[in-house]
Amino acid sequence: MTNLAEIRAEYAAKFGLTEDMLRNAERWTETTGDLDGVPEELLPGMLGMRFGAIAADTPRSELWHTPDGIDEINDLAYLPDGGYDKAAGQCRGHLLDLYLPHDAVLRGGRTLPVYIDIHGGGFTYGYKELNRNFNVHLAEKGFAVFSLNYRPAPQTDLRGQLADVQAALRWVKAHLADYPVDPHAVFLTGDSAGGALTLLTLAIENSAEAAAAFGVYEPSGIGFAGAAPMCGAYSSASLETMGRKLTVGYDPNRRIGLEQMLGVGFFDGLGAADPKFLTAEGLAFNVDLPPLFIATCGDDFLEADNLALATALARQGADFELFDPKPRRHETLGHVYMIGMPWLEESQECLDRLRAFSYDRC
Repeated sequence: MTNLAEIRAEYAAKFGLTEDMLRNAERWTETTGDLDGVPEELLPGMLGMRFGAIAADTPRSELWHTPDGIDEINDLAYLPDGGYDKAAGQCRGHLLDLYLPHDAVLRGGRTLPVYIDIHGGGFTYGYKELNRNFNVHLAEKGFAVFSLNYRPAPQTDLRGQLADVQAALRWVKAHLADYPVDPHAVFLTGDSAGGALTLLTLAIENSAEAAAAFGVYEPSGIGFAGAAPMCGAYSSASLETMGRKLTVGYDPNRRIGLEQMLGVGFFDGLGAADPKFLTAEGLAFNVDLPPLFIATCGDDFLEADNLALATALARQGADFELFDPKPRRHETLGHVYMIGMPWLEESQECLDRLRAFSYDRC
């Protein structure tokens, strides 16, 4: 019999988290409220991911704010059940936020480029609030930013998360005319697991075979002008399907680790996608991807995934840009630095180059 309370207390102590810190973290993530009934062997992985990330994000959360000059619209429901009242059957995973430069609102028109952001978190940690600082910094660079929730594991599997993203994209497409944005200048971004969801969404949007493989039969049809996957995790093909076709960009431990944390059921129903659309090389070679701005860094533990994607795109002669700074001596950047610490010099350079990349392509 699973004793969730005991395991919760063990991992809270391991990461130095108090009950007040865990309650505070519920502003931007699930803690244990959705873990009842989860097999006990999966709890250490999920709680290790969630509580370890909470320990890192708690001090950063003190810097989250919406600066003057940015308008913020929170908790728009992109599906009818979107909301916070679980007892009433509402789903927090079906909400999104919008950030707009106030000057663009005053000017009106239909000229503002759009970014749609998919947060990361190992497919189980975080909601849109986790990326609010990144979103406001991106809005300050001259973009409207839609920031999406999706249901975290164990609430759904990978196909369910991709279905949530599709539902959000359909809502955004239907409501672009409500805001001062250019409907022909829409870009997609995501970090870490959100980077994976970004590339898989691009595959669904641009390949009928990929859409069918992921169980999506009516993609949103937005027609992305480009995308910016940040520190993405692209090696999720199973070792069995890869067989002898191992590539330099494929890390077999990634799928093993995800299955240990999320359960093998997280990848249910993906036989037709594995491995063709579940490696960086497979996505680059089998999908006509839009222009990509790929960002990582020298001490990102997923740097190899991102370099593999860039290498495969280069072999295809594709339109892409790679941003891969090396940390200075005695300093660290780390995974998703531009999301968690957008005030860093390297993060600001990343955003400046992202702006130039995007404005040049719309």
